[in-house]
Amino acid sequence: MARAARAVNPHDLPQAVVDKVKIGLLDMLSCALEEQPAPWPYQTVGGGEAAFINATRAHGLVREDMHIGSVSHLGVVIFPTLLALSRRKQVCGIEFIRAAVCGYEIGAAIGKALMDPAFVQFHRPTGTTGPIAGAVAGSLLLGLSEDQTVSAIGFAANTASGLNEWPYSGGEEMFYHPGFAARNAVTSVELAELGAVASETALDGRAGLFATLGRADRLSAVTPFQEGRWEILSVYYKPAPACNYAQTACQAALALCDASDIVKIHVRCSAAAVAYPGCDFTGPYARILQAKMSIQYCVAATLAHGKIAESNYRELANPEVMRLISVIKIEADDRFTAAYPARQGAEVTIVLRDGATRTHRMDDVVPATPDEIRARFRSSCRNADAVENFIDNLESQQYTGALNKLLEEE
Repeated sequence: MARAARAVNPHDLPQAVVDKVKIGLLDMLSCALEEQPAPWPYQTVGGGEAAFINATRAHGLVREDMHIGSVSHLGVVIFPTLLALSRRKQVCGIEFIRAAVCGYEIGAAIGKALMDPAFVQFHRPTGTTGPIAGAVAGSLLLGLSEDQTVSAIGFAANTASGLNEWPYSGGEEMFYHPGFAARNAVTSVELAELGAVASETALDGRAGLFATLGRADRLSAVTPFQEGRWEILSVYYKPAPACNYAQTACQAALALCDASDIVKIHVRCSAAAVAYPGCDFTGPYARILQAKMSIQYCVAATLAHGKIAESNYRELANPEVMRLISVIKIEADDRFTAAYPARQGAEVTIVLRDGATRTHRMDDVVPATPDEIRARFRSSCRNADAVENFIDNLESQQYTGALNKLLEEE
């Protein structure tokens, strides 16, 4: 993997891949800045801590990027890692782009091999894939040798972690999983750069990551850098500030939200959506994360408020939302299950008091568009024009560390 990543010629990357890095970076920044203004002025802390803070904040809205096959939010780890490391070495924009693409490529490939319904019942996917993705990206950014990159991957594999207990109680550790991953990625890169040596078999050895997770038989499924396929192009950006598995159901509900006097709601989605921890949950909602994970809450709030917005999750005991949740039934649909993860469909049916029935079915989620992402970014960034212009011309920038300076003016 290290050899393949180092062999990628950034000048040969398709324009669609380059553009995806740019819009992904803007999306990550919009989430971080909207979650809490001015997260970037951390000149006095080390790179690992800056990466931790910014990755955590980028995850704060639960509106980050999504790679469905790996069930991972890779951008909220990779980009904070690269921004932190770009402060200490003059690296051009095209190398930043290559590093991000390769981080996505390897993190996604590992995640696709590991993830299944049994795995995600216990392990947070981003906490598992994120450190390795960030370590690959950071190694390329700093120009580490092949052996050093292998060691960075090995150290990162030793930090791959994250438990999925939080959805049941609304615990906030979820927010910190990308932060831990980014900090550990930076540390892994820096250790390798200083000459520390990690096991070359940290992934595929008899006590490596895959064997430890009981998935040694899946090593052959790790296939990054397949000709004609770039994993970053499979990433989509969430329209709703909520769990990935609630996105399509929210959009289907939005198409029905002009109805009144709803007495029954039937939601159909994939088995993966129903089974993911916290997604099939009717309350009570003591914490915001419980609401953002719950398909029932997300659908009910969309119908009650007539919109998909962060404000839907600010009044957890809203009487109309609670009433609608009480009449929701959720079930797995064979069609949506068969189409997942290539497509992420959902269907919402409402029954009105007069007996009328309305249904809206969607075969896949409709991602936030580049224009919508840019609008979200502009509304959250005071220095938006300068930052957006820098990122739009990222491949021609000579010093990506200058982006940190622009963000520090926030």
